[in-house]
Amino acid sequence: MTQGVDGRVVLGGSTGFIGQDLARRWRAAGREVITVSRHDADLRWDDQAGIDAAVDGAGLVVGFAGKSVNCRYTPANRAEILRSRTTTTTALRTAVARAATPPPLWINSSTATIYRHAEDGPQTETRGELGTGFSVNVAKAWERELFAGDLPGTRRVALRTAIVLGDGGVLGTLRTLSRLGLGGTQHDGHWPLGRARRAAGTAHGFRARGGRQRFSWVHVDDLAGIIAFLERHPEVDGPVNAVAPRASDNRTLMATVRRALGVPFGLPSARWMLELGAIALGTETELILKSRWVEPEKLLDAGYAFAHPDLDEAVRTSFAAPAAH
Repeated sequence: MTQGVDGRVVLGGSTGFIGQDLARRWRAAGREVITVSRHDADLRWDDQAGIDAAVDGAGLVVGFAGKSVNCRYTPANRAEILRSRTTTTTALRTAVARAATPPPLWINSSTATIYRHAEDGPQTETRGELGTGFSVNVAKAWERELFAGDLPGTRRVALRTAIVLGDGGVLGTLRTLSRLGLGGTQHDGHWPLGRARRAAGTAHGFRARGGRQRFSWVHVDDLAGIIAFLERHPEVDGPVNAVAPRASDNRTLMATVRRALGVPFGLPSARWMLELGAIALGTETELILKSRWVEPEKLLDAGYAFAHPDLDEAVRTSFAAPAAH
């Protein structure tokens, strides 16, 4: 069963790599796009009346707002990571509930990180196991806000998105590291885990060996394609894994990036090097050491055909893309 794609789009979280890309695509296709963000947008998050008016009669609502997780998980950052996701989702849900003509579809970002560290098999929407810890708890709270309350006129989808590849985002960082000769396999290993990190849920001892932690990903073209597909397929709702069908691993990812850039060698990194580097760069090693092995069961069952199912092609396409301004 399919339906057409039309009507105004309300995009929450429009200033990041993904939001800018989606807004550009929709406007190029002739759709009206109303953006909501903290800055540089049509509406701000504290303008509930404006958000209500924009959502009423819209054809699609998409929420991608939230502080980047590419930071140190200090108490202040943890609080903002959670707050920026739940309060913006609540604002959109409030607007949908108040709408005289509610949007037929609301897609809200979630994360494939909601699943446990998996080296033994892929996690799907029906057979996946949710994990534990700070990042997982944020994802659970994010989805609870999306699915709270009764919205009979609006289908809701939690897009459990993996790392998004394209001209920007994580590949920009990996390109820089590789050109500096630091684009080797990233190895897990022993690292002391203090009581404070354990209490906060930010300590991890994943212990994948040889850089075999799984890497689930999706190309930004497919992310846009998945959203368009969901508009046309009202039978798909609830959590949806927005990931390419074949997960890779860290060793293969880094070799693929080096090969695409023509870099013959990359210095491998041990856990202690990664931890010290993460402190210096203001980030967390969980982002590269957790094994995210996720498959898009719902999308494949519904008939979605991925434009970029192959990692090597997706990386090369991303590096060849013209810079977006």
